[in-house]
Amino acid sequence: MKPLKEKISITIDSDILLKLREKSEHYDRSLSQFINIILKDYLENSDEREDLKKVFSGR
Repeated sequence: MKPLKEKISITIDSDILLKLREKSEHYDRSLSQFINIILKDYLENSDEREDLKKVFSGR
């Protein structure tokens, strides 16, 4: 059985959205699929605490 999915609304910087669209097209994925892949990879392969410290401290 496929996992359940939910629709959400988010606000994202225009420059980031542009890059995500370009990369999703390059990999022949929808934008939604591409963002899901990136998020799954991050959650599975990162030390979340250290990564978040970098993000919120300005790296």
